[in-house]
Amino acid sequence: MGVDISDIVPKTVVELEHLTGRTIAIDAYNTLYQFLSVIRQPDGTPLQNSKGEITSHLTGLLYRTTNLVEQGIKPCFVFDGVPPEKKHETIMKRIAIRMEAKEKWDEALEKGDIEEARRYAQQSVKLTKEMVEQSKELLSAMGIPYVQAPSEGEAQASYMCSNGKVWGVGSQDFDSLLFGAPRLVRNLTITGRRKLPRKNVYVMIKPEIIQLDSVLSELGITREQLIEIGLIVGTDYNEGVKGIGPKKALALVKKGKSAEEVFNEHNMDTKDLKKIRMLFLKPDVTDEYTLTWGTPDTKKLIELLVEKYEFSEDRVKRTAERLSKALEVKGTQSRLDQWFGG
Repeated sequence: MGVDISDIVPKTVVELEHLTGRTIAIDAYNTLYQFLSVIRQPDGTPLQNSKGEITSHLTGLLYRTTNLVEQGIKPCFVFDGVPPEKKHETIMKRIAIRMEAKEKWDEALEKGDIEEARRYAQQSVKLTKEMVEQSKELLSAMGIPYVQAPSEGEAQASYMCSNGKVWGVGSQDFDSLLFGAPRLVRNLTITGRRKLPRKNVYVMIKPEIIQLDSVLSELGITREQLIEIGLIVGTDYNEGVKGIGPKKALALVKKGKSAEEVFNEHNMDTKDLKKIRMLFLKPDVTDEYTLTWGTPDTKKLIELLVEKYEFSEDRVKRTAERLSKALEVKGTQSRLDQWFGG
């Protein structure tokens, strides 16, 4: 879920073509959850093979990543490692929410309420260790690099972006900004026509680019103050102050208030705030990775997707050809403005 500061963050909506030639580190867990949530049958049932094994995440990785590469984007995926201890409570709450949603999904199916069933099904998404390993295996077969983070994937991706190893971080959450990512790209893997929940209305989803420097400049704050805002409204590591949203938190921080002061005013425990602050300022990251885009292994893709998960062989072969051609073209392309930080 991440930190909720959307209301105060300036965003620039762009066409996907604007990202041609960019190397983007994608938060893998965030993206796989999206695929598992969105790529489903009308009643919320995920895509699966005849054995009941879920394949929604593999479908999303194969086809949507190929679309990005065809657009001239160089994606790499960053996987979470061991979560910080402070995230344990959040993880347990998410498990409880998923379990409750699963019960409501079953109830909606019994009533025959397909719209409600799909909504609860999306909330019941569970990403397993097996799915993560399947995803890594698929990416390797596609020739797409991935990085194993020691801890938070977003922290690692942000670090890579700060070091100039990638141009931007791809994620739906705003945590990357608190981790210091110079650029955040939202909606990268969910662009296109999407139906609004519980409405018979469709909208076009386009990528959003968020520049950290622009955010800080427009809000008139420092990154450290942005972290204070995050602490006040709540992060994956702490509950925020009830009744205080990002706009009010911004006003308090600009008046010189720290998270500790605001918490004390509301009789809340402040003992963990210093440690949580450091999780954003000095996260656990690594330089031990390589980013190499290779040639898709069609034989391995068929073994994995067709023979094991019952994908269409013709479609997998066509996608492998598209991906191979796009990666070859990508290898010879460059952006003139990349040399000028564009």
